[in-house]
Amino acid sequence: MAENNTGTISDKQPENNEVMVQADGLVKIYKTKETEVLALQGLDLTVNRGELTALIGNSGSGKSTFLNMIGGLDRPSAGSLKVDGKNLFTMTEKELVLYKRDTVGFVWQNNGRNMLPYLTAIENIMLPMNLGNVKNKKDKAYELLDMVGLSAKKHSKMNMLSGGEQQRIAIAIALANSPKLLLADEPTGSVDSKTADYIFDIFTELNKKGQTILIVTHDTALSKKVKRVVAIRDGKISSERVLKEQYADRVRESSIDWRSEDTQDEYAVLDKANRLQIPSEFIDEMGLSDNKVRIEYKDDKILISKP
Repeated sequence: MAENNTGTISDKQPENNEVMVQADGLVKIYKTKETEVLALQGLDLTVNRGELTALIGNSGSGKSTFLNMIGGLDRPSAGSLKVDGKNLFTMTEKELVLYKRDTVGFVWQNNGRNMLPYLTAIENIMLPMNLGNVKNKKDKAYELLDMVGLSAKKHSKMNMLSGGEQQRIAIAIALANSPKLLLADEPTGSVDSKTADYIFDIFTELNKKGQTILIVTHDTALSKKVKRVVAIRDGKISSERVLKEQYADRVRESSIDWRSEDTQDEYAVLDKANRLQIPSEFIDEMGLSDNKVRIEYKDDKILISKP
């Protein structure tokens, strides 16, 4: 096992008022007439208030399913999921509507889901405010436009904006009702690297002001800048990466090649039954002929070897 993949688990849980997202043994099963697909297989994750966290994983790993559940767009099949102290497993439909309006904001990868094409940028931002209890709506909308650097585009409709500008407007829309938690699904997936850097800078500034943010991303450069990156494999948390101290205050430096530099320490994650996932490439290199391995504790290390 690689030296930087070390299991860590703590018996001490954060106080409830520190926790924004608490998932315990989360299971999601999608059923059709012919098959059942197990999208989440007992996922455990805690996200504290004020954290900027990225979720990564291959297609089909369960990361988008998990994000949709947190956003109130899908229901768990089993387990427990709480956001801001609210139990998403037991919510009524009315409670779910209020939750999606007031607790979470969602930035979609598909810009068409973020904006109504027949409204201007300022009108799109004000639209969710009309469903909530926001005072001085227009002032708040102008403030959000200024935050994303698009005050000059306030009267522009969707077809008058570039893809990057649309995504920045989408962030402003998601923040319209001052959500406790901002969710972003591949927010830099369809923009160039310069625009991706600008979008990440927006998230960084929001996070400095206390905004809790959860991002799903395939963007290597973006994920290597985030202080905490959670990897999902086969519907469970497999590992976490933590930004090295020497990079923590350098996320805006253009001299760093964020795609190639080793900016984070990686840790395997033990579940509540003290199980961990061994990366498939390690198993392939061991050349196992079945599912048995030898395990021993030696010199303060757990060694896993071929029988």
